Amino acid sequence: AAAHRHRPHLGPEPGTVAVEDHVDDDHLTTGKVDGQFARTFPQSFKLDETSMARGKERFDIFCAPCHGVSGNGAGMVNQRASTLAEGTWVPPTNLGLDYLRLMPVGQLYDAITHGVRNMPPYASQISVEDRWAVVLYLRALQKSKAAPVGELTDAERAALK
Repeated sequence: AAAHRHRPHLGPEPGTVAVEDHVDDDHLTTGKVDGQFARTFPQSFKLDETSMARGKERFDIFCAPCHGVSGNGAGMVNQRASTLAEGTWVPPTNLGLDYLRLMPVGQLYDAITHGVRNMPPYASQISVEDRWAVVLYLRALQKSKAAPVGELTDAERAALK
């Protein structure tokens, strides 16, 4: 019989996401506090420019193909499927709708994690921290769409035209 060599555990491949990465922080890993969707970001998640930039980058990669770069639901995948007009395509949701702007951040995190309706789950592709970064960026995107024109500067109003 051939002798079996002990091979040391090398750990996960860099850049991969562990499917069952359990951390003792339900708020961070499930988006829930006491069984309810959290209305606040986890304390361990940094609300800063770096997280915002990372959220935009991940949004552009994973969300924009369907939801569009502005989140209005008119991404490239939607445009192509609508052009094919095969009758089975369900357009992606406009992420600026009021019910989504009012949805708890934990519920948005959960939708990214587990999917919703026709949207697939992204837990195996997007890390926990990056899912929160996407939610952070999405909140900023939603606020930018919902700002009253009267609150904008003259330069911002001119840029809209």
